Amino acid sequence: MRQLIALKVLLALCSGQVAAAVTISDPQAFEAGKRLWQNECGGRVDGLTSWNQGEDFASLGIGHFIWYPAGRRGPFEESFPRLIAYFSKIGIVLPGWLRADVPCPWPSREAFLADFQGARLIELRALLAHSVAPQARFAAMRLEAALPLMLESLPADQRPAVRQRFEDVLSAPGGVYSLVDYVNFKGEGTKLTERYKGKGWGLLQVLLAMRGDPRGRDATREFAASADRVLTQRVSNSPSERGESRWLPGWRARIHSYSAG
Repeated sequence: MRQLIALKVLLALCSGQVAAAVTISDPQAFEAGKRLWQNECGGRVDGLTSWNQGEDFASLGIGHFIWYPAGRRGPFEESFPRLIAYFSKIGIVLPGWLRADVPCPWPSREAFLADFQGARLIELRALLAHSVAPQARFAAMRLEAALPLMLESLPADQRPAVRQRFEDVLSAPGGVYSLVDYVNFKGEGTKLTERYKGKGWGLLQVLLAMRGDPRGRDATREFAASADRVLTQRVSNSPSERGESRWLPGWRARIHSYSAG
């Protein structure tokens, strides 16, 4: 499926139907990555290896990239194996047990926490603590690829407004950080599995829900306000057994940082 989407995007790019991917500089990526680490882990090394209560996956690295154990799959996109593949591609030496094609070795949150001071998790935290810049670049690469994917998923008449809002936020003070953080936080919004009652909560939905045509700092303020509306709707639509309302205050504190620049 991913290969088919990539082919569609390539064809659309060649035919001029959608905008080319954006390019983010390494300094921009690193600055956004540091703030991403602060948001996800409080900037702490021990926060680089987490498994949240009520979730079926480990959350790893500065972006809390998802890693599912064998036999577990959920609606949320798995990203940690792609980070490991990226590490291998750029020459980062990995522990022998850590490979992109191997599922998370801890079968549950209980097993993960019981092994928190074990050799593998200590080794993994050391690797992640010493690879902040590559992780930041990996996070920025996701945003660079997001615009064509989002536009390809839309009817033609909706594309110009989404493209313009994306570009307005990107060029605003703090805009690179806001977009990099949100797409790694809640995804592009193009996956049909990432829906509650048919409503998504990714970057695409936030851009669609923005009001007016704000510029400059007003663009990041409206982006933050739109994200608040979208995530509030997500919680309202979520299955009650997930108890997502407990996360909303933290999510709101995070997206408030977008309007601060």
